[in-house]
Formats: sequence, structure tokens, C-alpha cells
Amino acid sequence: MDNLFVLILFLAGVGALVGAATNYMAIKMLFRPYKPIYFMKWRLPLTPGLIPKRRDVLAVQLGKTVSDYLLTPDTIKKKFLSDDVRNSVLQFAQSKVEQEIFLNEKTLKDWLKVAGFSHLPKTVEGKIDVIIFNQFENMKHTLSTKKIRELLPKDLEAVVDQKVPEAVEQILKKGEDYFLSPEGSLTIKNMLDDFLSSKGSIGGMIQMFVGDSASLVEKVQRELVKFLQAPGTSALLNRIFTAEWEKIKDRPAMDFMHDINFDTIVANIQSYAKHELAIDDRLNKTIQDYWPQGNDWAKDELLPALMNKVFKEAESKIEDVLKRLNLAEVVREQVDSFPIAKLEELVLGIISRELRMITWLGGIIGGIVGVVQAVIVFVTN
Repeated sequence: MDNLFVLILFLAGVGALVGAATNYMAIKMLFRPYKPIYFMKWRLPLTPGLIPKRRDVLAVQLGKTVSDYLLTPDTIKKKFLSDDVRNSVLQFAQSKVEQEIFLNEKTLKDWLKVAGFSHLPKTVEGKIDVIIFNQFENMKHTLSTKKIRELLPKDLEAVVDQKVPEAVEQILKKGEDYFLSPEGSLTIKNMLDDFLSSKGSIGGMIQMFVGDSASLVEKVQRELVKFLQAPGTSALLNRIFTAEWEKIKDRPAMDFMHDINFDTIVANIQSYAKHELAIDDRLNKTIQDYWPQGNDWAKDELLPALMNKVFKEAESKIEDVLKRLNLAEVVREQVDSFPIAKLEELVLGIISRELRMITWLGGIIGGIVGVVQAVIVFVTN
């Protein structure tokens, strides 16, 4: 009986050791050796390990599995484009927009600085100066090279032409009213006195015959009024005014503007424009100051519409995107380039407990086989 016990103990120990060692070696040979081992010209069998030897096949199969079963268009739509994900993204976007834009105390100038456009206010003012200067230069060139006739709109020219006879009538009427007024009478008297006094003795003789110049005023008034009321006077003035107006229309407008200091005008307009624009003051306000309802609009209208459009576009393009990505090839390349030692460490790190159990299981089975062998040997002997 003692011999049986010793035999069982011995064979069970040997069986357990062989079983555990066999399983341990089998597990190790999945990865090792990493490279083939040669004896002279012959490659030793089972080198390299199973996974290094079949890594290319593993890479292809893994890539195919990922593209065909794991990251399919339906899977992505279900997991990443679901209503829950959409609502979560929308809430996050609404929160960020509200906090970072509308409730932020940053002024428009601060935002420009963040975007790298801190020089923009000065640039805009410079552009305004250039635009005003160029417009005045263009205007001066136009006024210098074009006749008034070319600058006047046709309808306005016709109106002005019609106003010439009216102006003549107004002048004649004003002249008539003036010479019949006390002020006009005094003017006529003064003119007669100056005329007679300028003629010396002849003027004195005339005064002796006609008496005081006041007696001539009424006669001169009547003659002047007759002259102003005569049709020939109106026709003469019409011809003169019309001829002069035609001459004016044939001259460049700049001929009448030599005394105008355009540089001062340009500088004043530039200063006025920049003062009215007040770019610095306007940029020292927040987005909320200019757009109080912007937050509600962005949260309730813009972002929901934008999210719907983005997710719809993503759903319609996801299949094409996956085809363009060629996930099977990407996975294959990554697996091919992944170091075997790192892959072994990764796998063993995940299933090390299970592999230890397999090793122990091999030992247990080997031990049981050893016990059975011991019993058979003892019985047969």
C-alpha cells in the first residue's frame, strides 16, 4: 500500500508538472519567439510564435471584423447619431455659447484681440480716410475734365433752362419795385447829383435850367420803369442770360472752384466721419449690449437648426466617409506596425488571470492523469 501511495504521489507530481509546463509553453508560444530561429540554414519548427507568424492574416481578419461588424454605418448611427447624443451635444453647445459668448464680459475689442485683429479699428479708420480722399480726388478730376453740361442731369438742365426766362422776369420785377420805392428814388437822386456834379460847369448850367435834381427823379423813374417793362428789354435780357448760361455750361465746373480749399474739406469730412463712427467706443461694448435677444435666438433657433442639419448631413455621408477611411486597411496597417512585445503585454495584461487558470488547469489534469497511470501500473504489476 505504501508503494501505491508513493507511486501515485510521484506520477501525479510528474503529470501535474508536465501538464502545467505544457500549457504554459503553449501560451508562451502564441507570441514567442518573436522572430524565426535558424540552425545553420534550417528554420526551427514553431518559430516564430503563432501570432508573429500569422500576424498578416490576423491583421487582415481584424480589419475586416472591425469594418464589417464593429464600426458599420448602422452601428455609428445607432451609437453616435442617436437622439440622446444629439440632445447632449445640443445642450453642451447651448451652454457653451451662452457662457462663452453672450454672458461673457469680453468686449468686441477683446474678441478682435483674441482673433488676432487688434489692429482692426486703426485699419478701418485708415481705410475710411483713403476712401474719402479717393472719392474727392475722383470728384476733382471729374470737375476738372468734364463740362457743366455733361455733369448736369438732362432733366435738371431742362429745368434750369426753363428758369432763365423766369429769372429775367423776376429781375425786371424786382428792379421795377426797387426804382419805384423810396429807397430807389433816393438812389436815383444821388446818382443824378453825382452825375451833374461830375460834369463841372455844364452840370451847373443844367441844374440852373432844370432846378433841383429832385424834380428829375420822377421823370427818370418813369423812364426806367418803361424801360424795364418794355418787351424788348425782357427779350434782350433773355438773350444775354441764355447766352451766358450756355457759355457757363461749356466750361469745366472746376473753373468756378479755384478758391475752394479741398484739402481742408477732405480733412474735416475725414474727422467728422471718424467722430461719428466712433469705432473705439462702439467696440468697447459686449455682444449682449448690441444683441440682447441673441442668446435666446442662438439657443432656441440657430443651434437646434444647425444640429439637425449637421446630424442629417452626417447620417447621409457616414457610409461614404467610412468607405473613404477604409477602416479595414487602417486596422491592418496598425496591427502590422504594432510591436509584438507590446501586443503580448497588452493581451497578457487583459487575460493574465485566465491564462494562469489555464496553466493550473493543465497541472490539475496532468496530476489526475498521473494518478490514473499510477493505479493502472500498480494493478497490472
